[in-house]
Amino acid sequence: MANVVVVGSQWGDEGKGKIVDWLSERADVVVRFQGGHNAGHTLVIDGKTYKLSLLPSGVVRPGKLSVIGNGVVVDPWALCDEIGRLSEQGVKVSPETLRIAENAVLILPLHRELDEIRESSTSGTRIGTTKRGIGPAYEDKVGRRALRVMDLVDLEALEDKVEKLLAHHNALRKGLGKELVDGKALTAQLKEVAPKILPYMDTVWRLLDDLKRQGKRILFEGAQGTLLDIDHGTYPYVTSSNTVSAQAATGSGMGPSSIHTVLGITKAYTTRVGEGPFPSELTDAVGEKLGERGREFGTVTGRKRRCGWFDAVLVRQAIKTSGITDVALTKLDVLDGFDEVKICVAYKLDGKTIDYLPASAALQARVEPVYETLEGWKETTFGARSWADLPAQAIKYVRHVEELIEAPVTLLSTSPERDDTILMKDPFED
Repeated sequence: MANVVVVGSQWGDEGKGKIVDWLSERADVVVRFQGGHNAGHTLVIDGKTYKLSLLPSGVVRPGKLSVIGNGVVVDPWALCDEIGRLSEQGVKVSPETLRIAENAVLILPLHRELDEIRESSTSGTRIGTTKRGIGPAYEDKVGRRALRVMDLVDLEALEDKVEKLLAHHNALRKGLGKELVDGKALTAQLKEVAPKILPYMDTVWRLLDDLKRQGKRILFEGAQGTLLDIDHGTYPYVTSSNTVSAQAATGSGMGPSSIHTVLGITKAYTTRVGEGPFPSELTDAVGEKLGERGREFGTVTGRKRRCGWFDAVLVRQAIKTSGITDVALTKLDVLDGFDEVKICVAYKLDGKTIDYLPASAALQARVEPVYETLEGWKETTFGARSWADLPAQAIKYVRHVEELIEAPVTLLSTSPERDDTILMKDPFED
């Protein structure tokens, strides 16, 4: 049996929640391997809606083990709140159903405050973050001063580790004219939350290796999208972690040989939250219509998403950089009823036609989309469960997308309901 990595092939918000839930029913283990509670997955199960940020999608299904890997940054207070909200919906999260890597980095209140300070500043580059402290926490990880889950075990040594962390942060806050952080108060907060988190702690790399040897099906769940990758995305308007599929190996401790299928979740049009380049963005009535029909508001922040036509250039690039083997196309039904639909097939840059997005932010801001126009369809695709249920022009659209992105569409989603899915290939079958 194959292990499957699910990643977004655009800027996130591609509808990964439904696909991951659909796959998690058939998996034994679901692993989050990067990001933090800046991610957002909406699951609709038997008419009940669950909104997840940090927890893997497997937690809402009985008999599944969910794992938060070392590549994730964990806000312990946000995690406790999310577990509490699920409990109110009748979902019990326990150490039998959830494990957290001992070496996962903690997000602290000072990280959230620093994120807020930067995003609210009138000078410098506004990235459009969720202001949840994800970036500053990753900075401390790379700076080798972060607190990790395992640090909550030795409470006697915790105060000294906090003071070493504050040697950096308080100097930074002083320069920004902000109140300094009280080390004893922060230590007290951590000591209070530690008993709520430590029961879930585990040596995740070893746990996952054991499960792999037992033949368990493992689903790696990515957050955000490939175009928000810190290396391969639209830098600097990106997230603070690697979102490509290779991070599933690094962020879980399993190694690349454990990855067999990479399923790229791809929306039938394009959306983006926050700042940054968006070549195919539509600021007209068509863009508004896409947003309204697609209910394009962020799961985590509620922010309105920017909308545009499908950008085959970007998706093809994401497929290369993320090693995507199969594509799950979502929200095809949002395109129902348009007289014509367009696909961005290339860019114009300073009078020249190019077939990729340059790495330079200055060049990214100057590219102009080159469109192909296809005939639309009036019939509905909503809820279709077989190719025979789809209008001919919708099928033509999907097939042309496959040609342009150079990857097969092996799964087609036609509504938020998990059963409204057309499957051409089982991702778990190697």
